Amino acid sequence: MPIHYDMPLWRPPSEANSFILQVTLGCSFNHCSFCSMYRTKHFAIRPLEPVRAEIQTVARAYPDVRRVFLADGDALAAPTEHLLAILDMLHASLPRLERVSSYALPANLLKKSVEELAELREGGLTLLYYGIETGSADLLRRITKGATPEAMVTGLTKARRAELRISATVILGLGGQEHWQEHIDATTDLVNRVELDYLSTLQLMLDPTIRDEFHRKFREPFREQDDRALLAEQLRLIERLNPPAPLVFRSNHASNALALAGILPRDRPALLSRLQLALAGGLRLRPEWLRGY
Repeated sequence: MPIHYDMPLWRPPSEANSFILQVTLGCSFNHCSFCSMYRTKHFAIRPLEPVRAEIQTVARAYPDVRRVFLADGDALAAPTEHLLAILDMLHASLPRLERVSSYALPANLLKKSVEELAELREGGLTLLYYGIETGSADLLRRITKGATPEAMVTGLTKARRAELRISATVILGLGGQEHWQEHIDATTDLVNRVELDYLSTLQLMLDPTIRDEFHRKFREPFREQDDRALLAEQLRLIERLNPPAPLVFRSNHASNALALAGILPRDRPALLSRLQLALAGGLRLRPEWLRGY
């Protein structure tokens, strides 16, 4: 049988060549004021049988699949036993499978024990994509993220104890013109307290369907940052990052004005030099018409 995805369907940029398997539909939280991804969906955990049928269909057509991404935005909201059954199906059906990944909400990591997370790691789930967005407690409330900095540190530390790899994101511009330094400084303080494998930046881009909600929940006039100010945010972020272990840093998401790539702290001088060159007008930025989520 063909696979009929429940649209819209989203996945991280690095999962472009992965088999996307919808384990859940939508997002169980779905209140973040900056995110419109699943506003048209009702959250649901898909039953095992249709998931099994889709795995078998893909296994027959593409037996050499090496990567699988568990969609939608909240696969870890499913019971651990449910996820372990799906992981078993995947590894039994796809002999060349090397990596299974999913998004992780802050609430997911708080609700599951270290032992449950370790079970999922042993079952084949190896990488989690985690949206930090900001380390500022005030801004997290303003964007209705449903998490605090301390809760995120607790959850990410649990995931690390379970030996799960973490790819985290932060959103440049989320504090606007008035709160940008608070946003960046609190974010670096949080990131410096946890051991991540990857850290990426996105630039704030508000879908027209949620723009009014974002401004209303922000509780004061929100003035967006221009490209030059966003480059300054990026520069301050990289200056202040002092991760406890080598950290792969990227700003190659399509929303960013300037693509950066390196390992921190090793490549900090080169990254800062590139940013300073861009601020001086010596590098061409990505045109706005080419940017997007």
